[in-house]
Amino acid sequence: MAGSDNDPWDRQVDESTVAFAGFAAYRDMGPARSITRVARELNKSRALIARWSSAHAWVLRAQAWDREQDRVFLAEQTVARRAAARRHVKIAQAFLGKAVARLQSLDARELSPDQLLRYFQVAADIERKVLAPDGATLPDADDDNVLQAGEMSDEERRARMEQLRRELERRIGGMPEEEA
Repeated sequence: MAGSDNDPWDRQVDESTVAFAGFAAYRDMGPARSITRVARELNKSRALIARWSSAHAWVLRAQAWDREQDRVFLAEQTVARRAAARRHVKIAQAFLGKAVARLQSLDARELSPDQLLRYFQVAADIERKVLAPDGATLPDADDDNVLQAGEMSDEERRARMEQLRRELERRIGGMPEEEA
């Protein structure tokens, strides 16, 4: 016999074994549950199942069961999300290590102007994101004065790329700022 401090979906103190079997069948049917289906499954009269349902508050107990199952599911999702986040951080760290090693081995003089500009844009975007407080975004460089590579003349592009190359070499190679 069940104790008095059990959960609503457990067998109740005044509930017979067969009545509890009826409730368990009802509880486990999920959203499509009905006393008619329980009567059919257990080969009992619908009137008997209705009496058991009323006497032992099946609807309320099943709702409590559903809430508990939702709580358990959400807890499992939280654990799964945390595990996934830990895996993703490890993968990201490994990838970042490889990317940094590759970036350090690059000779900026061998990059095309478009490649160099793209590296610079990505690095600047990352730097802005890291420096932004609490997910806020920092403004881009003065957008009115920034030209896309396609909008520059060949001479402007070469001058800008040379400037960016020196800046990247200084940052990547640890070159002192005076030499850059």
